[in-house]
Amino acid sequence: MDMVLVENLVKVFPTPAGTEKRAVNGLSFRVGEGEIYGLLGPNGAGKTTTLRMLSGLMEPTSGRAVLAGHDVAVEREQVKRKLGFLTAHTGLYLRLTARELLRYFADLHGMGPAAGQERIDHLLKWLDMEAFAGLRCGALSTGQRQRVNIARALLADPPILVMDEPTLGLDVLSNRIILEFIRRERDAGKAIILSTHYLDEAESLCDCIGLLHDGRLVAEGDLETLRAQAGMLRLSDIFLKLVHADTRALLGAVQP
Repeated sequence: MDMVLVENLVKVFPTPAGTEKRAVNGLSFRVGEGEIYGLLGPNGAGKTTTLRMLSGLMEPTSGRAVLAGHDVAVEREQVKRKLGFLTAHTGLYLRLTARELLRYFADLHGMGPAAGQERIDHLLKWLDMEAFAGLRCGALSTGQRQRVNIARALLADPPILVMDEPTLGLDVLSNRIILEFIRRERDAGKAIILSTHYLDEAESLCDCIGLLHDGRLVAEGDLETLRAQAGMLRLSDIFLKLVHADTRALLGAVQP
């Protein structure tokens, strides 16, 4: 079953010169239950813009995104209940302890005191957070803060997770914990969209990979499919070859 369906998604921004920039240009893909979809590309490729449109934080210019059967453009509240959104830059309330922050968000989700506390205790143990759950978020390390953010995103146990650079700047231990968390959520049947610059992580995690360049999907498939298409083994080499080929084709199309 498709948990995420993206059809011909377009986002156009005006430029200071009075022209338009197509940050996302006719993007289509789908993600099923128990699947990790890697949306990969260089800076400026349109990854973060795409993820913001999927989460309802940004309006698309055209096209549509459907999450768990709900159209993001017209059913935002239903989508919010089905989606956990995590980035490397999500802010925390620094004066609250990790436990207090999770209690606050459990209340926002409408979870009762008993159910909320049970879920919080489970996440604190699962993400190895019990040792610092009583510390204010402002005193936590980068890796500890990211685990708090993961727990926040998982409070309502959403069936879809969108993860934008979830391991950016983390130490080895925190990185390992978060990668293991992603695998366990996939194995539990979650649909996960992962954007990362760490291509070795994408190689080991992703069931399907979409290579994004200049707002367009230049290639898509599992790792073996992409290897066969590019004649390369490493994902970094595959991406560089496919983007280079695509760039030459674009330049050729505008030559006189």
